[in-house]
Amino acid sequence: MSQYSSIVPSERLPEWLRRPIGNASQLERVQGLVKENRLHTICEEGRCPNRGECYAAGTATFLLGGSICTRSCAFCQVEKGRAPMAVDPAEAERVADAVESMGLRYVVLTAVARDDLSDHGANLFTSTMAAIRARNPLILIEVLTPDFWGGVADADRAVAAQRERLSTVLAAEPVCFNHNLETVERLQGEVRRGATYQRSLALLAASRELAPSTPTKSGLMLGLGETREEVIAAMQDLRAVDCQRLTLGQYLRPSLAHLPVQRYWTPEEFDELGAVAQSLGFAQVRSGPLVRSSYHAGD
Repeated sequence: MSQYSSIVPSERLPEWLRRPIGNASQLERVQGLVKENRLHTICEEGRCPNRGECYAAGTATFLLGGSICTRSCAFCQVEKGRAPMAVDPAEAERVADAVESMGLRYVVLTAVARDDLSDHGANLFTSTMAAIRARNPLILIEVLTPDFWGGVADADRAVAAQRERLSTVLAAEPVCFNHNLETVERLQGEVRRGATYQRSLALLAASRELAPSTPTKSGLMLGLGETREEVIAAMQDLRAVDCQRLTLGQYLRPSLAHLPVQRYWTPEEFDELGAVAQSLGFAQVRSGPLVRSSYHAGD
């Protein structure tokens, strides 16, 4: 049997994908603060298996722009819809209140895709960063953004609009710019509806050009039907645009309405791919079945 032969998914998860939720009292406290402030976190919306660990370590990932995404990616737990709620002008201050109450030291800001907005949500990031820093300028803030694409029919104008939205976010000086490639090139259309492989690579390349002192980061989910060779090709493409940080994790199906898991990659395979990533020149690599985009981000 090949070292990379599939482990066929079954009703029971492999042992390496089972883990305790963590400190129950800490988890309950954070969930209470999030609910009290009428906020959304990708930790909860995405049912992240690491949320207890991250909360205890003083990190969390806030989901900006409401809870409804204008994209319909086939892997994502976040609710989809064509008519998301209006932007809440008080959201930034409520996030800052929660960050202060939780005593966070490192914050990751992400957002639902807001293709309905003229800036595609760029100012959601900047206003929230400003509100957090007004309370504590020492808090480190990483951004995990959508691709900021769309709204313009002409290709050249669309590229210019994307760069303008990206520039707005980078001007606020996050400590890291993160945009996930999510999967290999062959599976993009099935997995990431509304996004493309080349647009995402171009966004990461533009970030390096516009803010060369800001590290870039991206992530891949494994288990959607990709091959080892395709994963390595995607890592090579990320390095070609000077992406410096990488996360590799196992895709877990949120519900029967989402794409099924095609295989479970073993911890040993993740270790091997992590070593390949290091050899390609990534400065920081997190590779493991339970790794997610913001896992150990504060490190």
